[in-house]
Amino acid sequence: MQISSVNDVKIYNLSHGKSLPEWLSDRKKRALQNKDVDIQRRIELIQDFEMPTVCTSIKVSRDGQFILAAGTYKPRIRCYDTYQLSLKFERCLDSDVVAFDILSDDYSKLVFLHCNRYVEFHSQHGHYYKTRIPKFGRDFAYHYPSCDLYFVGASSEIFRLNLEQGRFLNSLQTDAVEHNVCDINPVHQLLASGTAEGKVECWDPRVRSRVGMLDCALSSVTEGTEVEGLPSVSALKFNGSLTMAVGTSTGQVLIYDLRSSRPLLVKDHYYGLPIKSVNFQDHLDLVLTADSKIIKIWNKDTGKVFSSIEPQTNINDALGPAPRWCSFLDNLTEELEESPESTVYDDYKFVTRKDLENLGLSHLVGSSLLRAYMHGFFMDIRLYHKVKTMANPFAYEEYRKDKIRQKIEESRAQRVQIKKLPKVNKELALKLMEEGDDEAELSARKKKGKALPSILSDERFQVMFENPDYQVEEQSEEFRLLNPIVSKVGQKRRKKLRLLAKQATDAENEEEEPEGRGSSDESSDDDKSWVDEVREQRRLIYEEGRDRRRQERKQKQGQQPRFFQIKAGEEFRSFGDVARKQKLQKASLEERLKLEERSGTVNVADTAVGSKQLTFTLKKVSHDDTIT
Repeated sequence: MQISSVNDVKIYNLSHGKSLPEWLSDRKKRALQNKDVDIQRRIELIQDFEMPTVCTSIKVSRDGQFILAAGTYKPRIRCYDTYQLSLKFERCLDSDVVAFDILSDDYSKLVFLHCNRYVEFHSQHGHYYKTRIPKFGRDFAYHYPSCDLYFVGASSEIFRLNLEQGRFLNSLQTDAVEHNVCDINPVHQLLASGTAEGKVECWDPRVRSRVGMLDCALSSVTEGTEVEGLPSVSALKFNGSLTMAVGTSTGQVLIYDLRSSRPLLVKDHYYGLPIKSVNFQDHLDLVLTADSKIIKIWNKDTGKVFSSIEPQTNINDALGPAPRWCSFLDNLTEELEESPESTVYDDYKFVTRKDLENLGLSHLVGSSLLRAYMHGFFMDIRLYHKVKTMANPFAYEEYRKDKIRQKIEESRAQRVQIKKLPKVNKELALKLMEEGDDEAELSARKKKGKALPSILSDERFQVMFENPDYQVEEQSEEFRLLNPIVSKVGQKRRKKLRLLAKQATDAENEEEEPEGRGSSDESSDDDKSWVDEVREQRRLIYEEGRDRRRQERKQKQGQQPRFFQIKAGEEFRSFGDVARKQKLQKASLEERLKLEERSGTVNVADTAVGSKQLTFTLKKVSHDDTIT
């Protein structure tokens, strides 16, 4: 049993704890119950109060003696006797049950609405009669004064089946496209139907006419409410003659007074899931509303939350407060306390096919020793341990050696530690070690000081010293430009640490700052030094880039062939003449003048006024030559 407290209200989960696998026979289950203490301590109010897979709906007879539950798989109905606290009978059905109702005070008259449009009637001995409705049904209600069954579903009509006459009567024509739920007021027999458009239509069975309509979709959207799509009616319940609760598909519950078209209260579950069940608890003026995730218990007048229940599995239906037959729970809850329970299938080990191959148990697949489950198998935990020991007989020796190795490493940790540099970023690690030693020394000198954790010991930065992709490239431009700044900051930091250490050791005899250059001059000199260093690095990077580009250009020129054009009338002497002409074009004016003067093309002479006189001798071009 598990105990939880929500809003100072204790909630006892009686079904919490160790459960038995379904594949075990009754004999083995009884044997385990006799041996296992955890199973013996489990509280089981009603014997076999469960379904093989899932329970879809549950109801209690009017006399309170019988509980009927519908579930799957296979589709079935189970009846439990609360006087005997045991299963009375179980009947299997042909298809899944959408809804069912108890027509008598006990279990002798039952009606089932199936998913394939069939309506099945059961008597005390079993199946009695089966008929079919025109459209797929979703819910139905029984009108006791007229013996009429009202069916709603994927149709705009509300079908009527009279059990006294044994035939269908004229259906009720509505304005809705589809209907989801319906309910009949037990006081004045008003029929209410919830539509897919978010409206509630009220009908008087005596005159078979509609007497009112409520727009719940518009009223459910209040300030701060976020909905996705049109809210449809998913649950409906009357309380007394004037109160009605409406649950929507978007998770809101509206409390109405039938004399008003506006809701008295709107309660939001804040999960956005359809409301599946609504029940009233008149003794404490509480409302129990459930969606697939949570059951909320709150005051019907103020909406204040009384408590809530959030199980681990999805919720399909909710009964309400505990009946009289389990009044002895008061004595149990006072004596029992919360205790840790074993997990499900604690006596079995889940193994995959790969585990079976490693253990050499692949030949057991299909035998009674392995039970298939999901992507593997369940096997007895004792068999698993025995095979594990045989497959690896030296497991204990390896465990013992590991423990001895750990003890030796712990004893070595108390000795003098030799600093080992990592394989990646050794220089950075060495720098961090030196800074960490300085900080540790400073913190040791202070009485209340505490050293900060180092980056080397931090797991978040461990990859930086293991993965080669994080290696710092010291020849990159970014590093060379940032290194002067970082190194200067590191020098300042170490200088400050030494100064603080000196102040800590000699706190009584503090020396004033010497006259001359103040700290501001020193800092300005430091700033100037790293600025000059950054400029020098920029110049070196620019020159290296220029040399690299020049080298690449030469390589390209050496790889590609060079073509020269020979003009008509000129003799080809050598490639040196072409190269010399190109060099002459790139030369300065002074160099070209000197070359022309040597060749006799230009004659430079001084004049009387101190100026220069140039005489050019042009080459004669014959008319027969063609210039291109």
